[in-house]
Amino acid sequence: QELRPRGLDVKQEELGDLVDKEMAATAAAIETASARIEEMLSKARAGDTGVKLEVNERILGSCTGLMQAIHVLVLASKDLQREIVESGRGAASPKEFYAKNSRWTEGLISASKAVGWGATVMVDAADLVVQGKGTFEELMVCSREIAASTAQLVAASKVKADKDSTNLCKLQQASRGVNQATASVVASTKAGKSQVEEKDSMDFSSMTLTQIKRQEMDSQVRVLELENQLQKERQKLGELRKKHYELAGVAEGWEEDGEWCQPCSSWAAAPRKG
Repeated sequence: QELRPRGLDVKQEELGDLVDKEMAATAAAIETASARIEEMLSKARAGDTGVKLEVNERILGSCTGLMQAIHVLVLASKDLQREIVESGRGAASPKEFYAKNSRWTEGLISASKAVGWGATVMVDAADLVVQGKGTFEELMVCSREIAASTAQLVAASKVKADKDSTNLCKLQQASRGVNQATASVVASTKAGKSQVEEKDSMDFSSMTLTQIKRQEMDSQVRVLELENQLQKERQKLGELRKKHYELAGVAEGWEEDGEWCQPCSSWAAAPRKG
């Protein structure tokens, strides 16, 4: 409901004001998100240690990079939007241009809102992850949603832009920057998840003597299973190598000890293919 464009709820002459308002709101949302990330980073450095601090710093650092990329995108979008209006309105005022192209205007508003909303939701997810109350998967999904919203904003802007526009080129470059930053957030989140899970699996401080004994027995069973699998795989590797040497010897004229020998007369007499 929050992302639904309000163009249908206002008079057409008010669409221009609404575009400026929503673009400004998106920029403000990005600034607020960036400030929240900095605050979370400061708290993490003050209260966290070890693996938790390392993971939180990596994730929040990538989120900061994404906010910076979105900020560049919003600025590029505003420049292109201004160019489109100036080149297409003729004698009309900007408000009249927006009203005349109301469907395009509503699409632009919707895309801008989606970007700002996505940034806010992603920071909420990051905050929960840092506190240990959220899931890494939710943060990754939010990051991908921002990439989708970015594509929506570029598509909405591109509809009326000149294909040779420098501002359009800048917007597309900014969009690629957001995609790269999004990928960085996903990668840092995946790495953090693996690191935390590995640490948790080795934390025995809260286990009772009975639980420790049970885990010890399970671990011994697993070690025997893995050793058995390893032995079988080594046998398989040995047989594969033996067969490899046999086939290579026939093809290249090797002796069993690996030294070169002359091919037998019957093989030498046979015509070679190729």
